[in-house]
Amino acid sequence: MRVIKIWLDDVRPAPDKTWWTVKSVNQAKIVIRAAEGIEDATIQLSLDHDLGQWAKDGGDGIKLLDWMAETERFYPVELHTQNPVGKENMQRLINRYWR
Repeated sequence: MRVIKIWLDDVRPAPDKTWWTVKSVNQAKIVIRAAEGIEDATIQLSLDHDLGQWAKDGGDGIKLLDWMAETERFYPVELHTQNPVGKENMQRLINRYWR
């Protein structure tokens, strides 16, 4: 089984080269959809909240969680954001919809 790891962050680099790095929510959606087409693949995400200028391309990181919940894409998610309020809001969504 192949694991597709997606790192959403506008500034910080991914921890290693095993991650697909995206800077915007819309880029993340494209990679998720592509990964869903790979047979025997699983998807894992690590998200930032504040995406700076990249927020113009789909919103801040919480918008990706909104889309995932709306489309029932409950892939494993880690939060690496440094924004405590944003992290709390994102975690609240995860706690509510991810089972």
